[in-house]
Amino acid sequence: MLLKSQKIFFVRVFSLIAFSLLFNSLGYAKTDKTTISWAGCGITKKAFMKEIAKAYEAKTGIKIVLHGGGATRGIRDAARLKMDLGGSCRMNLPEVDRIELHASLHPVAWDALAIIVNKKNPINTLSTQQIKAIYTGKITNWKEVGGKNAPIHLYIRRGTISGVGYAIRQYVFKDRYKQFKTDSKYVTKSSGPLEKAVVKDVDAIAITGVSSARKRNVKIIGFDGKVPSYKNVASGKYTLYRPLYLVTSPAPSQKVKDFIKFVVSKEGRKIIRDNNTVPYKDAPALQSKMLVYGFGML
Repeated sequence: MLLKSQKIFFVRVFSLIAFSLLFNSLGYAKTDKTTISWAGCGITKKAFMKEIAKAYEAKTGIKIVLHGGGATRGIRDAARLKMDLGGSCRMNLPEVDRIELHASLHPVAWDALAIIVNKKNPINTLSTQQIKAIYTGKITNWKEVGGKNAPIHLYIRRGTISGVGYAIRQYVFKDRYKQFKTDSKYVTKSSGPLEKAVVKDVDAIAITGVSSARKRNVKIIGFDGKVPSYKNVASGKYTLYRPLYLVTSPAPSQKVKDFIKFVVSKEGRKIIRDNNTVPYKDAPALQSKMLVYGFGML
């Protein structure tokens, strides 16, 4: 008997084959030969895409036009050919929207979930149980975790399938439908506003991608005593790691294929590494968790 995850895998494979056969008559996103359009995950965009795009344009003359919109947009716009490329920090979820079945994901880097607080916050680390309690409203004051006597302002992303929101539910709660408890004024539409809010709010806490958090004026604290340093992420000692993807249709154009080759090349990996993000090929031992995470088995 096939496991549920195996059934999902085979459905994806056969559907992708059938769908890709149709693409020859559908055409590609409406950009010219000297432009590639990209939309998606803000964390990926802030982590290395700007630098990769700049280097690629200097090398080839092809301009990468970057848009935001989040992981869900990145996956669906690429699948619908609205964009040449997408960026995502989660796997596709065809059970949520079948169009995601027709997106091809190409892992290029490793990110980690980072717990961030305001620079003035004295807290240095939180445990799994403390994070769970904060996200479910059981801990509401910083003094309960060794901080000052002040209310905890928990900032979260809207919805349950954003790249970060999905990963928190999978990794920390092992429940992709888990509802978080916070005031509606602390719910943001994307990672950018969430990170900026933590910069300004002394009582704030949030979880975001470490690749973008490093470029904000926030304090990144430990999780179960480990910090998301480059070394800890690459080795897997910091357990909240996840892949970052470039997303295409099942039959991407040659210019898109060439760009992806550049990103995973020695030159591209150096750019990613220089931005303190772990290239996918630098940490092959982490791939087992990607498979579990992708199929929602945690």
